Amino acid sequence: MYLRIVIFYLLAANLLTFVTYGVDKWKARHNRWRIPEATLLLLAALGGSIGALLAMRVFRHKTQHKKFRYGVPALLLVQLAIACVFIWGRI
Repeated sequence: MYLRIVIFYLLAANLLTFVTYGVDKWKARHNRWRIPEATLLLLAALGGSIGALLAMRVFRHKTQHKKFRYGVPALLLVQLAIACVFIWGRI
């Protein structure tokens, strides 16, 4: 039961993050009001790090910013470590 909820949450979080990065890239190209970087990073931190990494590659967005280039993969590693703790009980 809980596993299904977690999987659904992670799918939704990554889809939302991917779409949000895409929208921000579109806004950047069209000189529109942008989504704050803190929001983009927060979405990645709340479970959307895979979606953020995919969006960074697909849209070529935020790839030159160090806090995204190194921060998002670091978030993914932390999230994977947390998942390992929950799955196996220890790292």
